Amino acid sequence: MAIHPIEFRYGTLEMKSVWESENKLQKMLDIESALAQAEAEMGIIPTEYAVEIKKKANTQIVTLERVNEIEKATNHDIASIVKALAEQCEGDAGEYVHFGATSNDIVDSSNSLLFKESMEILREKMVRFTQLLLKLADENKENVCIGRTHGQHALPTTYGMKFALWADEMHRQIERLDSCQKRLCVGMMTGAVGTTAALGEEGLQIHEKVSEILGLEAVSISNQVVQRDNHAEFMMVMANLATTLDKIALEVRNLQRTEIMELGENFDPEKQVGSSTMPHKMNPITAERICGVSRVVRSYVVAAMENNPLWHERDLTNSSCERIIFPEACILTDYILNLSLKLMGNLVFYPENIENNLNLTNGLIMAERLMAELTRKGMGRQTAYGLVRECAIKANKEQKLLSEVILARSELDGYLTPADVEEIMDPHTYIGSAVLSVEKIIELSKDWF
Repeated sequence: MAIHPIEFRYGTLEMKSVWESENKLQKMLDIESALAQAEAEMGIIPTEYAVEIKKKANTQIVTLERVNEIEKATNHDIASIVKALAEQCEGDAGEYVHFGATSNDIVDSSNSLLFKESMEILREKMVRFTQLLLKLADENKENVCIGRTHGQHALPTTYGMKFALWADEMHRQIERLDSCQKRLCVGMMTGAVGTTAALGEEGLQIHEKVSEILGLEAVSISNQVVQRDNHAEFMMVMANLATTLDKIALEVRNLQRTEIMELGENFDPEKQVGSSTMPHKMNPITAERICGVSRVVRSYVVAAMENNPLWHERDLTNSSCERIIFPEACILTDYILNLSLKLMGNLVFYPENIENNLNLTNGLIMAERLMAELTRKGMGRQTAYGLVRECAIKANKEQKLLSEVILARSELDGYLTPADVEEIMDPHTYIGSAVLSVEKIIELSKDWF
């Protein structure tokens, strides 16, 4: 019976297939095979034994069912894999399986392969999502809307600015993922406390050769484990990415509020139901799910950081924790990336509401421009600020147009004409370098991918 929502509700088949038990077993068998190959090249074990070990190191022969059966008796996962592989090898080859290795050589090196596969999936989607944001930025670079600070109407901006800002942030997230991968995806074959003692004088060479066979960089130094600051960094990278997706989804949710309704996620009225009791509801469920799941991804950071301080050369407290947080963090981060692609790929804009909200405050959002233009015409900046502020307060209190109130002030004589004020009060012409900023991000993006 399914219990965890990842089993039936959350996650993509693509990422789940990385972390499912058979693929994890295959990665561990790959490590055992690489170890035998490296040892044969160094003359430590006979070449024909390495060939036999490599031949049998696959899940079609060493089955998950058999490994689980052995583990019930041994209560040790890696020892069970070693025994299951050894018993399938012909002749004396099985005697040399796992020679010179400790369990965590297999665990950490195989995890690196799993992380590498996971990062490739995440990166491809992160690139696609960034490109989608860039497309939206380009399409909306002149789509003027009200900008909000502290939840209050501030100044005009553009939707292109919003999307370009997020695209720029996503680029940094891709850079963080790439940088992290270099430190995280490393091979290790260093033995019980990191000294490679059981492998003799060729220990470091075998350690490096195993990593080379696996397509990994060899970790520079370890004790019984690859140090967990690397794994904590990966969790933080995913948490950071989840927070970016959370931020974007939160903005969509806010802009879909009934009182605002400038844009929102697509809703299929023929099939979709918003509420079990309120027939009119069209809720931002995709965006809300992104925000909710992102909280779970962020929560793994604490556990990952607590896995770094272990007793002496290593204890086992990280192991049980990592069996949970590694697959779940990767699966859930990939899941909300998928949701984000869906969300932003099906946005619905409401141009009339965008325009209505832009003019909702009767011109109060143009107060800064009025102050700036008065200053340019020769009025002192502080004087101009005080005058416009008084007029803005009066206009707001009496529900009048700011232009009407400002034109009634005699202090304006000699500075601005009614025609000047009319031109100043147009919010569509007060977006500064917004278009240029968006175009700059779009141009920079040509070097990103």
